[in-house]
Amino acid sequence: MSALREQGAAPTSPDGMIRARTDGADQLIAADEPLAGLQMRCGGDLPGPVAVPALLALVRRVRRTGQASARTILSVDEGRAVSAWALVTPEGDGTAIELSQWSLGDELAADAPVPDALLRHLAEAEILLDPAQRVIAADVRAPDLAELAAALEAGRGRYWTDLVKIERVSDLMTTRQAPLHWRLLDDAPFSAEGSPRRWRARLLPRVQGGFVLLAVPETIAVLPNSASAPASDPEPDSQADDPAAEPSWNRLLGRDLAPALRQPITRIIANAETIRTRLAGPLADEYAAYAQDIAEAGRHLMSLIEDLADLEAVEAPGFAPAPDHIDLADCARRAAGILSVRAQERGITLRTPESSARVPAIGEFRRVLQVLLNLVTNAIRYSPEGSTVTLETGETARGAWIAVQDEGQGLTADQTERVFAKFERLGRSGDGGTGLGLYISRHLARAMGGDLVVTSAPGEGARFELALPADRSA
Repeated sequence: MSALREQGAAPTSPDGMIRARTDGADQLIAADEPLAGLQMRCGGDLPGPVAVPALLALVRRVRRTGQASARTILSVDEGRAVSAWALVTPEGDGTAIELSQWSLGDELAADAPVPDALLRHLAEAEILLDPAQRVIAADVRAPDLAELAAALEAGRGRYWTDLVKIERVSDLMTTRQAPLHWRLLDDAPFSAEGSPRRWRARLLPRVQGGFVLLAVPETIAVLPNSASAPASDPEPDSQADDPAAEPSWNRLLGRDLAPALRQPITRIIANAETIRTRLAGPLADEYAAYAQDIAEAGRHLMSLIEDLADLEAVEAPGFAPAPDHIDLADCARRAAGILSVRAQERGITLRTPESSARVPAIGEFRRVLQVLLNLVTNAIRYSPEGSTVTLETGETARGAWIAVQDEGQGLTADQTERVFAKFERLGRSGDGGTGLGLYISRHLARAMGGDLVVTSAPGEGARFELALPADRSA
């Protein structure tokens, strides 16, 4: 392996590639400079576990799916932003890595804002929370967070603050009833049983309601801002495309504009909610109502941005969700739990499978949940107040299925033909929809080896059924 004089300099190999290999345990067993140097400066060894979080996530995906994948990876090297295009392919039990377009940015400002895409790269645990900050599901990747992973699995429905030790307790006093407002907990340092490292809790509000909690190791003290970091796919594990391909209009919106817009809009929503809830002090009712209007408008815009980003991902060549062993009945109960507050506001009852029901299937968990959240959100939006939305599950010889049945006005035969078309609104306006949700949901269903269909008649409501391959090994 050649060593370069300048830290982070471009590789000297004839084809300009930086090459590396990992084994079946995600250990980096060989690496060219400058990746080898970055590995060591991130606290890793050679050989040793991959210490660059974004690269580790890509390696794990490729090893899990057995399919090559590529994307831009971001990191920080002694206060400077690092980016590279990474192509990872399966090789034996491990993977082969090729890095190109290696770029080392200028020194970063200590107060630079952190884009959400980079936070997701750096996070070593991703926890889905409901609007009250209670645990719904968790994806923990750091080995030293194994005890936290077990606590999260056993503690579903509990407040996440009960499962970690929040530092600055004098400043962040949580009550026994509920955590503080999420704005006060965002970026709070915490420690977890079994982990020698200190962590930061980054809370990202979700358009559908609730939050994603990212556990970011505090050893990365400074993060690049959006100006110095290249645009990144907001769902980085969802696509592997050709970097030389000419971007279409939706790729321009989804890739270039979405990362730039997501953070400021999130801040607008968060600040509006802070005003609306009078967290900053007393406020007249009319101004609280204005703040609520601002927050709702921000959510509508964010929904459009998220849909455009998802549209880019599902239409990208080589898009392939990661197959997981999932339980559709459990997915139904989780989707209903996330949207329970929204349903209660309209007096709608969400009927879910019994707690003992189990329907094993094969599909990517977060994508299945995404489809269900879209279907249930639509059902709540278009159902009359006081009605019932039913989530049913079952299994046939052809596979497993989950259906969302509402008691709305239903669809005509012509509407059922058009409902899955891109940007199709069926003549509706002013309802907060983008006309992309069902189009994306069907793409996701078919990419997972299933399908999404609708049966409806005027005055009889609509029934959307998601079919997936059954998990016969369960």
